Amino acid sequence: MSSFRPKFWQIPAATEADEQRLPELAAALEGRLKEISERFPQAVFASSLAVEDMVITDTICRLKLPLRIITLNTGKLNPETAALIAETAARYGIALEVFTPDEAAAVAFEAEFGAAAMYESVELRRRCCHIRKIEPLNRALAGAPAWLTGQRRSQSDTRSELVFEEQDAGRGITKFNPIFDWEEADIWAYAETHDVPLNALYHQGYPSIGCEPCTRPVKEGENIRAGRWWWESKDSKECGLHK
Repeated sequence: MSSFRPKFWQIPAATEADEQRLPELAAALEGRLKEISERFPQAVFASSLAVEDMVITDTICRLKLPLRIITLNTGKLNPETAALIAETAARYGIALEVFTPDEAAAVAFEAEFGAAAMYESVELRRRCCHIRKIEPLNRALAGAPAWLTGQRRSQSDTRSELVFEEQDAGRGITKFNPIFDWEEADIWAYAETHDVPLNALYHQGYPSIGCEPCTRPVKEGENIRAGRWWWESKDSKECGLHK
């Protein structure tokens, strides 16, 4: 029996260059968030509780900006992710607005297709995402003047054209991506410097975290999003949540 155990992704250690670059990046982020809050008071920041979103949350709370912070509890979160909701609220003294799926729709989907339906086809996986992520997000954004994400260009090929400000045509509101130009090393340098609360799964080889059935650890050297919907082709690996 082989005793070989693969090495999994680890949180990148901040270099001296990362730390030197950070003050300028952090100042730019503060400026962007202040601009958003001045133009669109009560704009909604949709946090997935990923490290990128925690960096933004830390900045919003530190500056006491009038931006709403919401998150989704899909009903399929890892315990570590669910625990971060309470930890974030306690750390920053805020009440995160938590949105959940329509219970009847979620129950009906599993009754018809089974709890493992997401593995059967891309169509069923996307239907599950719609029930558990997109529909609750749409409710969270109803009436919002604008919204924010923690997306970055370098996360995946599908996000390479990301910009700071764009129009969400489907919802008819402005969408902001305030850390669109940050690199992975920048994110982790900020998190370490500011002691940002983080999902415990990052210490278990998970660089990108979604629902428990759809996320796995990533081996060293793999793309950081390789653990999301790993059974699908690269071209189908978006759920439309942040489009």
